[in-house]
Amino acid sequence: MTKPAEIRVPANEITVATRSDASVAVVGSPNTGKSTLFNRLTGLKQRIGNYPGVTVERHVGTLTADGRSIELVDLPGTHSLSAHSLEERTAVDVIFGRMQGTPSPDGILAVLDATNLYQGLFLVQQLTELELPMVVALTMTDAAEQGGITVDTAELSAMLGVPVYPVVATTGAGLEMLRMALANIRDITPPRRMRVWPELVEAAKELAQHALEPLRFAEVERLLIDGPTEANEAVVAKLGDDAVARIDATRRALFEDEPPIARDARIRYAWVRDVLDKVQKTAPVYVTWRSRITDFVNRPVPGTMGLFVVMAIVFQAVFAWATPLMDVIDGATSALSAGVFEALGDNAFSSLLADGVIAGVGSVVIFLPQILILFVFIIVLEDSGYLARAAYLMDRTMRSVGLSGQSIIPMISSFACAVPGIMATRVIPNRRDRIATILAAPFMTCSARLPVYALLIAAFVPATSVGFLNLQGLVLFGLYLFGIVMGILTALVMRKTALRGPKPPFALMLPEFRRPNLQTVGIQLLGRATVFLRRAGTVIFAVTVIVWALLYFPRADDIPAGVDDNMAAAIQMEQSWLGRAGKVVEPAFEPLGWDWKVSSAVIASFPAREVVVAVLGTVYAVGDEADEGTLAGRLKSATRPDGSPVFTLPMVIGLLIFYALCLQCAATIAIIRRETNTWRWPIFAWTYMTVLGYVGALIAFQVGSA
Repeated sequence: MTKPAEIRVPANEITVATRSDASVAVVGSPNTGKSTLFNRLTGLKQRIGNYPGVTVERHVGTLTADGRSIELVDLPGTHSLSAHSLEERTAVDVIFGRMQGTPSPDGILAVLDATNLYQGLFLVQQLTELELPMVVALTMTDAAEQGGITVDTAELSAMLGVPVYPVVATTGAGLEMLRMALANIRDITPPRRMRVWPELVEAAKELAQHALEPLRFAEVERLLIDGPTEANEAVVAKLGDDAVARIDATRRALFEDEPPIARDARIRYAWVRDVLDKVQKTAPVYVTWRSRITDFVNRPVPGTMGLFVVMAIVFQAVFAWATPLMDVIDGATSALSAGVFEALGDNAFSSLLADGVIAGVGSVVIFLPQILILFVFIIVLEDSGYLARAAYLMDRTMRSVGLSGQSIIPMISSFACAVPGIMATRVIPNRRDRIATILAAPFMTCSARLPVYALLIAAFVPATSVGFLNLQGLVLFGLYLFGIVMGILTALVMRKTALRGPKPPFALMLPEFRRPNLQTVGIQLLGRATVFLRRAGTVIFAVTVIVWALLYFPRADDIPAGVDDNMAAAIQMEQSWLGRAGKVVEPAFEPLGWDWKVSSAVIASFPAREVVVAVLGTVYAVGDEADEGTLAGRLKSATRPDGSPVFTLPMVIGLLIFYALCLQCAATIAIIRRETNTWRWPIFAWTYMTVLGYVGALIAFQVGSA
């Protein structure tokens, strides 16, 4: 591929900046390698937040080059400047400077996929009309060359009127010239206006003459194409009191009976085809082993079977690979607790540190290796393009329950956490489809359920082999499948009743399989690990301290003389505030086989389900079971006053079912409220899932015991 001329500013004219010299919006279609490029350019100098008033994440990073500091804003992927979903609308609002609290960008970094210029140039051509300094990053150039595609970047640059830089984001090839261009983006002349659609230009000029305030010309053009909507109501207001009538009259004259979006696509794609004839050449490509594998994986039957095999391997790895690291963390936690008592003696403060903080937080942090292994697989599958294929392969299944393949990505994202999974539903245009997906997402087994599953499976499921598979991994895989089935059934019921409506269409551009970028994987993994540890250090820490206090106070003053330490601790536990509260709620959960300790732990975990492990770690850190080295050992040795075991197999199965179905996550409830803009759906979801969990645990225990 030919290289563009470098855009440089003499070194003696550059001053070292103490703040951001310019803000650049990173814009591109989905699956163009935009986020990988953003991570390459910014490294760890990035921060994540939310745009004001919406749940769309805001990714901002800093690029430093040539003595200048440039702020890059990674916008959600969009196919055009006509927004349909919430994410696309957010991207368009930021581009036009309409997002509250976010300044207008000083320039645009347009990301264009070299393997799919036909789709990408449609958006890039619209971006050239913004009259902003602009740089084009041509990504996937290595994949294009392997596919026999040659792009004349100098000719493409001349036709667009902006510099074009071929890069390979996964290896870093070509990034130095791109960094230099971005550092000096204010010195780049905005692209000239193309005569792609002269009639639209003239109609926009005539309409803009009556504007009460200065308007960006491209905004008026988009207003004519999209019509007056909630997204562009600010533009309509600037056109005067009779703006709507004049807009309607102009649109009728301009488009006649043809849909505006269709006319826009027809004219712009005609220009795209003309550009491709001049800049792109495609050579014959021989069939390779990679293309054969891709073709095989894209077929419904082998692709779906492969998806299940991949997920089964993931859950096997979660147990097999994490065990050594978990043993290290467990040993460190036990040694630290013993060291606290040895150094401080047996008193309230040492008990707080050892039995409350260390035992509670440590019992959750021990599952960090398993969670990170799960995250690694999900990030790699997403970055390689496999999850997009999962959406394509599962479209038929999703349509059978009234959803579309668009629902698969949010549901798969919910395996990490339901909060970003629910937030990912904003890419679904259909509101009924979106709400049904939101209600199904919490059933997916998130990372907060994993510590509960791992604890109970490790304690009560033998680590035996079933063929070449591990029984513990099979049970975990079964729980994940159970959550998927219940989520799909919930969506089916909702789409047949309260959310009845037509089945939504589904269109998806499948990306090529590509090697995941290690830097991108590392950055995302670090971010998710940080979120988990921050949660362990804040929410779980606070809960464990509160639980310790409820368990430690008030001090029992009627302990008989001569009893051993374990018996004294058991008496203290029953007379504590937590013991008394557990006794009150015990009758409600007795049909499930739970004693007051388990009941109080489950109640305490309703704000965050993984807290139950920390609470159990605190509750069983004293009493007869405290002599066992691990929490799993303490649970297995836990007995009732009559000497019968608390954790029987039917009770454990019921407890697993309860945690698979119950909605114990305050953050998920809050995000459902924000995404649906009503309390009706989160209250319904909490009630529905709690009842399901209770009934499921009841049936499992009663049938199993009988």
